[in-house]
Amino acid sequence: MAGPTFDDRDGWIWFDGKLVPWRDATAHVLTHALHYASAVFEGERAYGGSIFKSTQHSERLRASARVLDFEIPFSAAEIDAAKALTLEKNGFTDAYVRPIAWRGSEMMGVSAQHNKIHLAIAAWNWPSYFDPAQRMKGIRLDLAEYRRPDPKTAPSLAKAAGLYMICTISKHRAERRGYADAMMLDWQGRVAECTGANIFFVKNGVIHTPIADCFLDGITRQTVIELARRRGVEVAERRIMPEELSGFSECFITGTAAEVTPVGEIGPHRFVPGALTAALIDDYTAEVTPKSKAA
Repeated sequence: MAGPTFDDRDGWIWFDGKLVPWRDATAHVLTHALHYASAVFEGERAYGGSIFKSTQHSERLRASARVLDFEIPFSAAEIDAAKALTLEKNGFTDAYVRPIAWRGSEMMGVSAQHNKIHLAIAAWNWPSYFDPAQRMKGIRLDLAEYRRPDPKTAPSLAKAAGLYMICTISKHRAERRGYADAMMLDWQGRVAECTGANIFFVKNGVIHTPIADCFLDGITRQTVIELARRRGVEVAERRIMPEELSGFSECFITGTAAEVTPVGEIGPHRFVPGALTAALIDDYTAEVTPKSKAA
């Protein structure tokens, strides 16, 4: 594995209200979250020392915790301040930021109503999620075997750790087959998202994207929809069936890690990254760049 592992690095992690040395930020093996996935998290990016939409992420973290039936003992403002402190202490201006909240080890069993709720925040340098040379050509996506679950069977609108189990399985399978990622369908066989990013398509100058009712309505997704509409581009949030894929000219995915990444292939379907995708990449870059840096 190239570079230091994530448990053996220099630096600082904010842990339950204070900064601790990176290697000391540990949890017990009988932590409830490890056994029962009672954890929620966020993925955020800092650009020029400023975390993009930090408060929106903090509020979503707290909302996700409530969906999993626990309350994070820090306000959104306190979480924002902790994230900023973590960046400052580590000397980062451009970085990935990962807050995570979880149930501790006081009770071991499905029921854990009296477990302490922990919150930790780490930050590290993370370049483009995909190979930069391949990215602008359009990444290749496999078709995932697993589907996003019916929202009546899982807390699909929370950014909960347990929901990513099938994402890891699907991404590993895709990478073994030579793809960068995989596109997942929902429980009814409709286009949903990728393993860690939302997906968009272009046809005749109109952007089409699945309705986010059984998967996370990403903050980057919301931002890109807003940017497209600022340009006067129509955005249709609707049900998209797999048989429609051959009729789209462009495709791209969005996420904190992926930002705006063009797609050139989904299984047997081909796309050519075009002017609209390129414009949104530029718009997103301008949007996340602190105005003092852009001036």
